[in-house]
Amino acid sequence: MTTQSQAIEVEVVEIDGIAPVAKFDSQQEAPQPRPSWQDWQNWQGRIRKLDSRWWPLWVLLGVIAVGLLLTVGLFLGIIFVIFRILSGFLRAIFR
Repeated sequence: MTTQSQAIEVEVVEIDGIAPVAKFDSQQEAPQPRPSWQDWQNWQGRIRKLDSRWWPLWVLLGVIAVGLLLTVGLFLGIIFVIFRILSGFLRAIFR
């Protein structure tokens, strides 16, 4: 490097011992803040489509939900059968 190019480099990097403030175009670099209500605009498409990375979780939750529904249905069915048997006995006794 020559002496002149060193002097130019020093002048560009430091002026009087202070580094110049970096300039940037505010329209290109910094995105404009969006109002919070605009964040909800993209949810419609995301809610209708489930993320394929989470399918094992959805399968597990579906199996648990079906198991709970079958358990509740079986319990209600047993209660109904017991009620019908008891009501039949009571009808037979009191007639």
